[in-house]
Amino acid sequence: MDLPNAETLVAHLADRIAPHVGADSALVGIHTGGAWLAKRLHQRLGVATPLGTLDISFYRDDFSRIGLHPQVKPSDIPFAVEGRDIILVDDVLYTGRTIRAAMNELFDYGRPRAIRLAVLIDRGGRELPVCPDFVGERIALPQHQNIQLTLDASLRFVLSLQS
Repeated sequence: MDLPNAETLVAHLADRIAPHVGADSALVGIHTGGAWLAKRLHQRLGVATPLGTLDISFYRDDFSRIGLHPQVKPSDIPFAVEGRDIILVDDVLYTGRTIRAAMNELFDYGRPRAIRLAVLIDRGGRELPVCPDFVGERIALPQHQNIQLTLDASLRFVLSLQS
């Protein structure tokens, strides 16, 4: 399967988000790939509010089964969440469980006016009723395959398949 160029998808995603960014908008990326993507979108869109990041490790519903990820990073929300329009950013949307965990954590910081979801890849396979507002591309994958966003040596985004 040929995967689309990740850098091109970032540009398309930014174009889709841009009309919806206002003075009260904030971007929040989910570690790790979503945080990388949110940083790139934040720069590209010129959002005035500082970028936020979430590590949802402790909010996952499978935490007791999979244990603590060895590279837990602290969440950083450097703005008031209360009443703000949040654009939650992740690299790949699959079951919806990561997004549910991220929303749970966001509400611990306050009650946003709205949360919109932006993902680079929507691969289908939802287990929870989560639907992205902004999508770079939809790619159907079999359950045994995953798609991963990485950074190459020149800090360009690259998509790869994992079996």
